[in-house]
Amino acid sequence: MKILGIDPGLRTTGFGVIHKQGNKLGYIASGTIKTADVDLPQRLKTILSGVSEIIRTYSPDCAAIEKVFVNVNPQSTLLLGQARGAAICALVGADLVVAEYTALQIKQAVAGHGRAQKQQVQDMVQRMLQLPGMPGPDAADALGVAICHAHSGDALSTLGGLAPELARKGLRMRRGRLVG
Repeated sequence: MKILGIDPGLRTTGFGVIHKQGNKLGYIASGTIKTADVDLPQRLKTILSGVSEIIRTYSPDCAAIEKVFVNVNPQSTLLLGQARGAAICALVGADLVVAEYTALQIKQAVAGHGRAQKQQVQDMVQRMLQLPGMPGPDAADALGVAICHAHSGDALSTLGGLAPELARKGLRMRRGRLVG
């Protein structure tokens, strides 16, 4: 399975493509989509076309993207959300299933704790994928998103597979608890 990870940004959007075979992860590609210092619609167009080109080049089976966190500056959060939206449009336009993860979930999956620094994430991504060199921060974050999905996808598939069996037994989840 090929997984495309996206770390959205208005100036720089990171991408990372990995493959998963059993429990083994492998590196395929990573990099960044950089936007020129132009108006917002042109930047969003660059992100949309850049992500679309990555999809055409690497043919991923699924995608994952980092969720936007609420920034101190609401305007920055809004702009980041628009960049994220452009990337998501390219992903769903290519009929990819898109998973979303918070920065905390990604850091937990890659570095083992949610308060990891950028350098720690870069180091762990390099080690986990056995890269010969250190990926740039945006590419490392995107690879981290893909790694998080590779690990989380198994758990979500298992839980999804249990739901029909629980329903047949007349059980369901309510407020995080199993009820009959």
